[in-house]
Amino acid sequence: MSPFAIQLINGFKETDLELEDKNSFQALQQLGAIEEVDGLWKLKSLFRVGQLYVNKEGRGFVEAQTKEQKDLLVEAQDMGEANPGDDVVVKRIIARRGRASAKVQLIVRKAHVFQIVYTNRNESDVFEILDLKTGLPTNAKMEGMDLKAFKLGTVLKVDSETEEVLEVFGDLSQPKIDEKISLALYKRANEFDEDCKTQAKEVEQEVTKSEHPTRMDLTHLDFCTIDPITAKDFDDAIYFDMEAFTLYVAIADVSHYVNYFSPIDTEAKRRGFTTYFPHKSFPMLPRELSENICSLKPHVDRLAFVAKIELDKDSLLPIKEDFFEALIHSKRRFNYEEIDVIIDTNGENVVKEHEKRILDYLLPLQDITARLRKKRMGNGFDFRSEEIRLNIDANHELKETSVETGTPSHSLIEECMLLANQASAKRFTYGIFRIHTPPQLKKLEELLEELAGIGLFVKEYDESPSLIRAIQKEADIMNIAPEVDSMIIKSLKQASYAAENEGHFGLGFSHYSHFTSPIRRYSDLILHRLIKSQLKEDEEQNEYLLRNIEPLCQRVSELERESTKAEWDFRDRKLARWAEKHIGEEFKAHVVEVGENAKAVLETEVEGITVNLHGDNVLLFDKVIVRIDTVSIAMAKVQAEFVAKREKDIMEL
Repeated sequence: MSPFAIQLINGFKETDLELEDKNSFQALQQLGAIEEVDGLWKLKSLFRVGQLYVNKEGRGFVEAQTKEQKDLLVEAQDMGEANPGDDVVVKRIIARRGRASAKVQLIVRKAHVFQIVYTNRNESDVFEILDLKTGLPTNAKMEGMDLKAFKLGTVLKVDSETEEVLEVFGDLSQPKIDEKISLALYKRANEFDEDCKTQAKEVEQEVTKSEHPTRMDLTHLDFCTIDPITAKDFDDAIYFDMEAFTLYVAIADVSHYVNYFSPIDTEAKRRGFTTYFPHKSFPMLPRELSENICSLKPHVDRLAFVAKIELDKDSLLPIKEDFFEALIHSKRRFNYEEIDVIIDTNGENVVKEHEKRILDYLLPLQDITARLRKKRMGNGFDFRSEEIRLNIDANHELKETSVETGTPSHSLIEECMLLANQASAKRFTYGIFRIHTPPQLKKLEELLEELAGIGLFVKEYDESPSLIRAIQKEADIMNIAPEVDSMIIKSLKQASYAAENEGHFGLGFSHYSHFTSPIRRYSDLILHRLIKSQLKEDEEQNEYLLRNIEPLCQRVSELERESTKAEWDFRDRKLARWAEKHIGEEFKAHVVEVGENAKAVLETEVEGITVNLHGDNVLLFDKVIVRIDTVSIAMAKVQAEFVAKREKDIMEL
């Protein structure tokens, strides 16, 4: 459901509206569908807002929002111009008997504003326009142009309503087109509008300490940052006071520079997240902010929003947690590899005085965070999934892949960030939480049935957590831990943002939010504003944020999914291009899914290539030989034929 739909249900002030929703608001006023009650606009009782679902028979319905309501039937003749997936306002049809029904009054958000399509000729040599997402035929037209004149495989952006071509991307033979396709499919933006650029250029280029007299001055403390070697923006810096046993987590103070309703804020809210492709990032904030004044670079003063957490030396439980605005001056920018070497050698090769001072707390902090992690694993879970990194050359061709695994340096920073994220969530009963709800036991038992086919059995368990741990234990014994963990993750619900706290199952936390990355996540910027309004006792700002927190949570949850899908889509396109060069070749592989949608992962120097597998005579995790059969560059899919089971595996059985 769209954020505006949630506002219509919960109530809103006209000033709360996003620009894209103002026309819908005015249309609803003219329809007499909304009324102002106690200063808030809401839908009248005869109306309902929700997503339109359509069944195979062409009948639609809008789901009930409460237990007291019933789903509303929408007959085909009452849908107007609405399509499946659209968010609509409907008016109930009063009838003496029969199912509760309604008629569409207004489309408040279209599910599909545009399509990405490409030109093609089918096996019968008939010209067609295919939807790049579904592979199904569709329509497109271009004034003064016959689309048949384009090279086959030309990719077009088409208005879903008018079928007019909005933009020509190029053709599928060009590797550089993948970036455009992945961004467009999931509505990710590249360039910033001129008003954003103008505002970004007007932001100060350096911090002058005298201009911030009310901030806590922490510039004397030996803060440091630890990030990937390729990082250009630094969200977080840490310092640990050994004597007071207190952790300082300093976070870029983005909310100081990004004002409510400013062009940069409006665009950041629209993007929601920075999207990362292997060769390039598409930032939530203009680079003038994300890579400069907001970035906690070394050897310069920076504004920070700080979580100060005093720990008990024995239990490592937080004794006191404070948040405040501060000035910091990071003394060193480390990368993960450097810290891993320092940990391995106990800092033997460090000679610079300021670096030695940092190691005086950093090495003990590494031991503390190792203890924190061990303790956390008692309630949370360690899912051993591998992250595949792609290396893309200047021509956007895939050069190589590598597997990124967690190291002690990653864990050190992760545990510090987790402490700050938990501390921020504890401040509220209603706000913005990062939630991960427990899985249904039934789903995990279905997974257990599937795993029984390969001889993995669990006899005793009480509830979901104990079943997951028991499955992981058996998978360890069978040496298939990463594969099984991947299956467990698929059976779990996705983490999301919510106004009500429901805890975080995967991490094992009762309270959790996202505080530590406001440069790249709008959710964190919301949380910073919420905490600041609380600290400054700004009732007007606090009321505005809490009044709109549910639609904001819905917005950032949706945008996070879209950003992640764009990243996955781009990766799959590069892997598909590699596979296209190897059509007809045979590869070792292992089966990761069986049944109608059987899949296998190739075992090659290029990691992460998953193929759809023809052949129903395979079992889960079988080691097989497959032959790449066909590759769809348009849909980024690789089809392979089962050739044989590998002899070694047959002998082992």
